[in-house]
Amino acid sequence: MPAIYVWRGRTEEGLVVRGETEAESEGDLILALRKRGIIPNYVREKKEKAGFTLRWRVPQKDILFFTRQFATLFSSGVPVVQAIDALISQIKRRSFRKVLTQMRNDIEKGSSLADAMKKHPKVFSSLYINMVRAGEEGGILEKVLHRLADYLEKIIKLKRKIISAMIYPSIVIGVAVIVVAVIMIFVIPTFAKLFGEMGMDLPLPTRITIGLSNFMASSALYIIGGVIGFFVFIRLFRRTPQGKKIIDTILLKIPLIGKILLKSSLSKFARTLGTLLGSGVPILNAMEISAKASGNKVIEDVVMQMRNLITEGKSLTDTLKMKPTLFPPIFVQMVSVGESTGGTDEMLNKVADFYDEEVDAAVANLMNMLEPAMIVFLGVTIGYIVISLYLPIFKLGEVVGRGG
Repeated sequence: MPAIYVWRGRTEEGLVVRGETEAESEGDLILALRKRGIIPNYVREKKEKAGFTLRWRVPQKDILFFTRQFATLFSSGVPVVQAIDALISQIKRRSFRKVLTQMRNDIEKGSSLADAMKKHPKVFSSLYINMVRAGEEGGILEKVLHRLADYLEKIIKLKRKIISAMIYPSIVIGVAVIVVAVIMIFVIPTFAKLFGEMGMDLPLPTRITIGLSNFMASSALYIIGGVIGFFVFIRLFRRTPQGKKIIDTILLKIPLIGKILLKSSLSKFARTLGTLLGSGVPILNAMEISAKASGNKVIEDVVMQMRNLITEGKSLTDTLKMKPTLFPPIFVQMVSVGESTGGTDEMLNKVADFYDEEVDAAVANLMNMLEPAMIVFLGVTIGYIVISLYLPIFKLGEVVGRGG
């Protein structure tokens, strides 16, 4: 179904031009503009205002449940409207039920399923909508819905693995920080008062420990406020395009963790692109959606550059070879095989499966390394505090022994 696109570009004379044009797809519009001698540098579909919008996004697990059930009903021969109507009563989230109700009403008025979903961008992503549209136009909506459900299932599974892997070290680090803070703020001052009453010269380690204790006790609120403020700043900074790119660049350079994040992003990118291409979505649209789905601004910007090169006639393999630091040789080779055999979508999904396994192995190795490292860190920290407190007592014992 045609849509209105907002575009901006330059003529061969360098004049900046812009406008709104109806086209079947973004790729068709770009080709039409090039025929007119216009080099486009910005093309986006004009958004329509929805009658009901959500303030917060619907969790992916709810979208997965709807997609899987909807695919099953549709495969059984139940018409779209009746299938949505049957699912409304099964959805627990009230806001999601309202969205589905409006979708059903729009479809009853003659709207396509993709257009009805398009009015709710916080529920259905551009990936979801484009796949549904391709499925409707190609007469393979049943296949696309099942593919969407499989895609969502694998993406959710990958996220859960990473989150669950981070829970244990986060708890251990949190407990360690609390234990050390309690000792420094409440226990050390008691010893400091005792040593002060004795009027003895304290060893350097003891003075350092007492100094840190006094600092933490007097500045506890400032430290907590500073930590909270830091995380709030990072969160707000990451919402800006430049901030997200800076933070993602730093994260990718962190030893061990950076490799895990890169493999996770490559898996998301490959799976998204493979799923879209396999569903009949044009490669230019698929590249843009996959870039955002990677979850990493560095990869997103690189993929968007690759997308521009593809419009100039380069193959996907050629564009991947230009960024060897992000796309390893095995990634490029598997895509190259896919392009030469006409099975790019299947090969991309195999690439995603490969990187999912790589992420699992990398996370397991990281956990095996973190566990003893955290135990050693906690042991050394507590050991240092205990020794620094007992040094004055040992010194006092020596003095008493000599006096005797």
